[in-house]
Amino acid sequence: MKLSLGFSPCPNDTFIFDAMIHQKIDTEGLEFEVFYEDVETLNQKTFRVEPDISKLSYHAYAYAVENYVLLDAGGALGFGVGPLLICKRPELEEKLRDKQNKDIDLSTLSVAIPGKYTTANFLLGLAFPELVNKKIVLFSEIEQALLSEQVNLGLIIHENRFTYQDKGLHKIIDLGDFWEQDTGCPIPLGGIVIKRSYPDKLKQQVNRIIQRSVEYAFAHPKSGLDFIRAHAQEMSEEVMYKHIGLYVNKFSIDLGKEGRDAVQKLFDKAMSLDLIPTTDKSLFID
Repeated sequence: MKLSLGFSPCPNDTFIFDAMIHQKIDTEGLEFEVFYEDVETLNQKTFRVEPDISKLSYHAYAYAVENYVLLDAGGALGFGVGPLLICKRPELEEKLRDKQNKDIDLSTLSVAIPGKYTTANFLLGLAFPELVNKKIVLFSEIEQALLSEQVNLGLIIHENRFTYQDKGLHKIIDLGDFWEQDTGCPIPLGGIVIKRSYPDKLKQQVNRIIQRSVEYAFAHPKSGLDFIRAHAQEMSEEVMYKHIGLYVNKFSIDLGKEGRDAVQKLFDKAMSLDLIPTTDKSLFID
C-alpha cells in the first residue's frame, strides 16, 4: 500500500523521516509518496484533505480535526523551542518588552508571520493580541523582510532561531517561554496526522513506523546527513544539528501523557478564548 506523506524540508523533519522513506527500517509493507512544503502550505493541504499523512501546525489541526487524527510519533514539542518575536530597532525591543508602555500603539506595527494557522501565530495572539497588522511571509524570508524594513517585527521559527543575532536583529520575547510560564507544559508546535477514515490498525502501523524511524535516526544521527543537507536552507552542519537537537526529542518518539496533556491544554485554552472552532472529536489515535 502506498500513502502520500507531506513534511517540511527543515532538518528536524528530514531527520525524522529519512529512515522510513529510504527503507532503512521495516516499513511493514507500506510505501510513501513524499512531498515537501513549508508548514503553512502543509496546513492548507490538510484543510483540503489532500495528503494521507502530513506534518501540520497544532493550531491548524483545530481546522483539520474532522478529517484527521493525531499520531503519537513524529511531532515537535518541547521546552525552550518556541517561536521568537524579533525586531531590527533596539528602541522597539525595549518598548515592546514593557507591555505597560503607553508610548506605542501596537496596532500600528506590522509583523511578518510564517502563516495564519501556524502555532507561532496563535501564540503571538495570546501574548500580544494588539498586534493585528500581520503580513504572511515565507518563514525563511522573515529576517530579510525585517532587515529591508518591510515590516517592524518578525515572528521566526525553525533554524532562524540560530541566525537572527548574526544579522543584527533583536529578540523581544520567546513565545515558548511565555507559554511555559503560563501553563507549565511543553509547547506543542507541530504534529503528524493521518486521515481519520483509515482503519485503526493502519493508523497504529504508521505510528509504529514513524516511531521506528525516529529511533533509528537517534541511533544513527549521521545516516541521513546527505538527505538532510540536500533539503535544508544554506546552513552549516553544526546549525543543522543544533536545529535537530532543538526540535527532535522524546516527544518525537512518543507524545506520552505529558505531550498529550500539552496538546489538550493548547486546544482547551484556544477553544475557551474562541480562537479555534470547538470540537467533540478525539484528538489522538486510540
